[in-house]
Amino acid sequence: MIRVSNLTKDYGSRRAISDLTFNIEKGEIVAFLGPNGAGKTTTMRILSGYMPPSQGIVEVNGFDIIEQSLEVRRLVGYLPETVPLYPDLSVFEYLKFMADLRKIKQAEDRVDEVIEMVRLGDRSNSYIGNLSKGMRQRVGLAQALLHKPEVLILDEPTIGLDPAQIIEVRNLIREVGREHTVLLSTHILPEAQQVCSRVLIINKGKIVAEDTTENLQNRLTGSVRFRIRLRGDASAAAQKIGQIHGVLHAQAADTDLVEFESAPGQDVRAEAARVIVQSGLDLLELQPASLSLEDIFLQLTQEEEPAPTPELGQPEPAPEMEA
Repeated sequence: MIRVSNLTKDYGSRRAISDLTFNIEKGEIVAFLGPNGAGKTTTMRILSGYMPPSQGIVEVNGFDIIEQSLEVRRLVGYLPETVPLYPDLSVFEYLKFMADLRKIKQAEDRVDEVIEMVRLGDRSNSYIGNLSKGMRQRVGLAQALLHKPEVLILDEPTIGLDPAQIIEVRNLIREVGREHTVLLSTHILPEAQQVCSRVLIINKGKIVAEDTTENLQNRLTGSVRFRIRLRGDASAAAQKIGQIHGVLHAQAADTDLVEFESAPGQDVRAEAARVIVQSGLDLLELQPASLSLEDIFLQLTQEEEPAPTPELGQPEPAPEMEA
């Protein structure tokens, strides 16, 4: 599990992240979302022990990231956005080298296991320099899994993969997440919705939202939205649905589509269906019409201010703050 309290990181006079506080429990897969430069990669590098924070407390399974750094590193598997690989080594040689660095017992057997886990069995003896970007990404994921980490931190784990590979990696993340703590950043918002139980949205170095996508949708709209597809006059149907007690608003979104909102706690679906049928119209579909994760993301991160220009004589911020 991960415990973060008042985490702050400064680069000279510029603050990359400010007072981040969140928890991730064992068995959770949490998505870390935010615009470029919001502080995602900086946070993930601190959690992995790659760099120290300026302020704040980070604990991984009870171990402090500063005072017990080696213990934390043994518990964490980290996949950076740009995977550091040795192009002149084969896939097996590289993973064996990494396993030896971590002093893994029966290293060759474990290397064979992770190679199969990431579906690289037929490229085990291929030089890394000859692999595609997607395959190199899978090699990076394999090294993150080598030591059976309790916590997995993945920075853009599916970047550069083709659709079939993305599905394989998503399934692998779900499998690992059953018994481990997983934090991943992604720019593919449907991926976060499909794989993760919760999302953390960061903007300008601060967490602006933390919840499930369903709860975030309800918080942002303050209502529950539905969509009805029918055969008949959608405008007339919208007018009738709008008269139902508990319905805040109804409109014809298309010739065969009605969208309406109900007040929180008001389940008007049965009454809406009854109105459609009693009006002599054919009810084809009735389903929730929640905000997508893209809509939520844009609402919470819009109107981003331009980054301040460094003062005269101050160095440019280090590149690792960009996320």
